[in-house]
Amino acid sequence: MDIVVKGRKTEVPERFRKHVAEKLNLEKIQKLDGKVISLDVEVSKEPNPRQADRCDRVEITLRSRGPVIRAEASASDAYAALDLAAEKLDAQLRKQHDKRYTRRGSRRLSAAEVPDHVPGVATLNGDGQPVSAGESNSVPTKKIGSLEVQGDGPLVVREKTHVAAPMTLDQALYEMELVGHDFYLFVDSETKQPSVVYRRHAYDYGVIYLDTDPMVAQAHSPEAGGTLGG
Repeated sequence: MDIVVKGRKTEVPERFRKHVAEKLNLEKIQKLDGKVISLDVEVSKEPNPRQADRCDRVEITLRSRGPVIRAEASASDAYAALDLAAEKLDAQLRKQHDKRYTRRGSRRLSAAEVPDHVPGVATLNGDGQPVSAGESNSVPTKKIGSLEVQGDGPLVVREKTHVAAPMTLDQALYEMELVGHDFYLFVDSETKQPSVVYRRHAYDYGVIYLDTDPMVAQAHSPEAGGTLGG
């Protein structure tokens, strides 16, 4: 890659072109930004005598695969303006380089890693309450809906309760087609049972009725925990 030096409404002497090549060290620039495509330097002169202290202006444009970087400065002569612009360019390149380095070197910490990286951080249980050092080693318990889960137990994404009037099987099929689902939960108006109608292959439908087994219900009853016999 070469440095392109051009003048706008002014001549650029060869001596200045050589000074640009020495001042803008390409090797140093490419270390800070290895994707540099082009580097242009434009020199212009302000003819207004009232602005003699900043009559020479130098603009440096660096194009790479990232954002374009521009640095410009004005001074009483082109050499001083180049020095100022080169310092601004160097500062911007270092800033971009540091950003890229920080992004590569950083990563998000998981909640479990925070205590290892942040001294004195409080450890929280499943309810978001701080726990002591002795308790932090135990398996956390959290509440998900009506379930009390320890550790990474089952994940309940959503819990809903619907209130609906009992309906016939035909009505349930109609409602299922209306909402576009492959199943529909309803209470059968004839049997009063919780039921599910679902779509099978082709245009076939199926229905599941939920009934309670009195023996199972008795076995899970709180009052069924006594011993047999007197």
